[in-house]
Amino acid sequence: MWKFEEIKRSNGNLTEGPVWDGNGLIFTDGKSNRLLRFDPVKNSIDIYFEGTMGPNGLNFNSNTELFGCEQKGRKIVKYSNENVETVVTELDGKKLSAPNDLAIDNNDNIWFSDQIGNVDTKPELSFSCVVKAERNSDGSYTSKRMTYDCTSPNGLIFSKDFKELYVAQSDFNGNQRRQLRSYQVDTNNNLKSHKVLHDFGPHRGIDGMALDSDGNIVATCGWEVSGPGPMICIFDKKGRIILSERTPCMRPSNIAFGGKNLEDIYITSLEGHLYRVRNSGLKGNKLH
Repeated sequence: MWKFEEIKRSNGNLTEGPVWDGNGLIFTDGKSNRLLRFDPVKNSIDIYFEGTMGPNGLNFNSNTELFGCEQKGRKIVKYSNENVETVVTELDGKKLSAPNDLAIDNNDNIWFSDQIGNVDTKPELSFSCVVKAERNSDGSYTSKRMTYDCTSPNGLIFSKDFKELYVAQSDFNGNQRRQLRSYQVDTNNNLKSHKVLHDFGPHRGIDGMALDSDGNIVATCGWEVSGPGPMICIFDKKGRIILSERTPCMRPSNIAFGGKNLEDIYITSLEGHLYRVRNSGLKGNKLH
C-alpha cells in the first residue's frame, strides 16, 4: 500500500500540470493564475510564475523549455525569464476553446487536448479534439487538428518509442464514453484510428497520466461519487489494470514522476492538494 505524503493542503484551488524540472516540481494553481514550485530539499513551495491565464497542463521540450496550456487565455504558451510567449491561439483561423493538457514528441511538436465544454465565453470552434502544434524551422508553430472522434480529450502522453499517443476520453455527458485510447502515429506523424484500451463505462475515467520506465500508464482515475472511488491506476500497454491505489483526495487530477532517478510520484487534485509517494517500486520514463 502506498503512503501519500501531503505536501500541499487543499485550498479549493485546482492544482494541475505537475512536471519535474530536475531538482523540483512545478505545478499549476489554476484559480490564482500562478505556477508554483516545490523544492524537496528545502521542503517549501514558492511562487514560480504569476500572471498566467488559467494554467493547466505543463511540459518541457528537449531544450528544457517549459510550455503550458492556459485555459482562460485559450492558448498554448512558453514560460521563460518571467515572460509568457504565445505559441498557438487558433486552429483553422478560429480561436482555441480551452487547452487542457499537452505532450511533446521527439521532434518538439506540441500535442494538446482542446475542450469546447470548458470555454468561459462563446466558443468559435464547434468540436473538441487533439491538436498538434507543429514546430517550424523558424521556431514558430502551425496548428493542425489530429482527431475527429473525441468529444472531450483530456490527459495525453506518448509511448516510450513515440509510436503511440495515449488519450483519455473523459466526457461527463451520460451518453458518452470514458475511455483510455491508443492512437498509432504513422510515418507522416498523423494519427490512425483509435483502439480502446480500457472502457470505464459511466464512471469518471482518467484525468492525467504519466509513463513509467516499463512503458506502463500511471493515471489519476475516478472520484468519490461513482465506481471504486478516487484511484491511481497502472495500466499495461494493453489496458489491463495491474495495480491500483486509492488516493486520500476525492478527485485526483494529474500525476508526474520526480525526485532522484524519477523514483517519487507526485499527485495533484481538484481540491488543491499536492501529494508525494515514495518507495512505490515504480520509476518514471524520461522522454527527453
